[in-house]
This record gives sequence, C-alpha cells and structure tokens, in this order.
Amino acid sequence: MRNIKNFISTSMFMGASTKQGHEIATESRKIVKSLIDDKTRHLKPEERSIVERIVHSTADPEYAEIIRMSPDFVDESLKSIPAGKDILTDINMVKVGINKYPGKVRCYINHEKTLEIAKREGITRAAAAIQVAAEDGFDGIVAIGNSPTALLEVLELTRKDLMKVKSVIGVPVGFVGAAEAKKALDETDIPHLITRGPKGGTPVAVAAVNALINLDKASR
Repeated sequence: MRNIKNFISTSMFMGASTKQGHEIATESRKIVKSLIDDKTRHLKPEERSIVERIVHSTADPEYAEIIRMSPDFVDESLKSIPAGKDILTDINMVKVGINKYPGKVRCYINHEKTLEIAKREGITRAAAAIQVAAEDGFDGIVAIGNSPTALLEVLELTRKDLMKVKSVIGVPVGFVGAAEAKKALDETDIPHLITRGPKGGTPVAVAAVNALINLDKASR
C-alpha cells in the first residue's frame, strides 16, 4: 500500500494533467495550505486532504473551521468505494460533478415515481427521490449538497432500517432547515461529514466525494 500522506499530490488534489495546470495546482495548494494549516493540524492526513479540496473548490477558508467528520467517516467511506457501492446524490448537479468513479452514481430527482410520491405525500421532490432510491435497493454513500429535506429523509429511512447507508456527506446549503438537518445527522451513529451552519452546497458535496475517490486510488 502506498503512503497516502506522500501520494496526495497536486495532480490528485486538483486533477492537473499539463505542465501549466500542474504549476497552477501547485501554487493553489500552497495558498490553501497556508490559509488553513493551523486549523487542520489535528486532523489525519486523509481528513486534511478532504478539507483542502473543499477549501480549494469554494475559495473559502472558513470551511476548515465548520467542517466536521465523524471519526469513522473516512474509513467507512473508503470501504464502500473499492467495493463499488453506489453513490446517491440529491440533485443532478452533484451527480455530474463526481468524476472517475467506476461504480454507479445515482440521482432519482427526475424519476417518474419521484413526482408521484411528492404529489401524493405533499413533500419535496428531493425527499421523494430518497424514498425511490431506498425502494430501488440503494446501498452506499449518500451525498446531499442542496436539500435539507432529502437529508432528513435519509435519516428517517435509515432509522427505520428501510435504507442501507455506508456514510453520508450532508452539506445542504441555505437558511431554512439546512443547519438543523446537519445537526440531526451529527447526532446519529451514521459515518458522516457535515458543515456547521447554513453554508454548504454542490461544490462542497462534489469536492468531498472526489477527494474520497482520490484517496481510494492513493491507497492502491
């Protein structure tokens, strides 16, 4: 197994593939590390790489202060990825941002059953889409970047043993329900990553998933 700490290079960090791209990636990573180094010293190398990627993707160093990972989040996620478990997203924007994953990335927001459930139960499409995923036998990592109601549905179905979840990236954004949904996740035993408060969104969810995919590659 490779040394992950040494292998998390700039190309893995930002996907650089050309000389100019590598130079930009190197400089960007130096800047990110200088901005958040003191705030991430207590983290494991794998956890630091995830935080660094999120800060780079958002250009917001505050994420180094508001990201929280449960102690088992990285380990459980890295068991799921090489096993080829599915990744479930709340919206398609998150789905299309996830790259180079050999398994399946699923989103049920536009599924015909989603609209039926949403209308029948008077809930959001995002929450209904989680129900459809559970009915479809989902088993893997959940990445929620936008919808607090989707995250709450994941928690409810998991609590009732109606959904198999290996880990949850719960980073919905907004001023209505987002912070509360993330706090609810943080109070469970589900392996998870959250952002405290209203901040979050698609770039955060995508960065976290892609960082995990890169960490899996680094461990091979």
